[in-house]
Amino acid sequence: MQVRLFALSTCPYCRMTKRFLDDASVQYEMLEVDKLEDEAKNSAIAEVKEISGGASFPVVVIGEEVIVGFNKKRIKELLQL
Repeated sequence: MQVRLFALSTCPYCRMTKRFLDDASVQYEMLEVDKLEDEAKNSAIAEVKEISGGASFPVVVIGEEVIVGFNKKRIKELLQL
């Protein structure tokens, strides 16, 4: 199952989400949106707004499910951990 993480490098909840996924040995793609430049950053922000309905971080996409914020319980459910 494909897992994507949209995060900010300065966000404590983003770091907790990343740490949780790493500790669970989950393979995922991560974009630290604030470290992107110009069009890449604008594109990532637009994608986050489109899939989550806002601009809050972190955003975790597991398959077709979108989780806004660090929701450890829901991540575990979807990944069957």
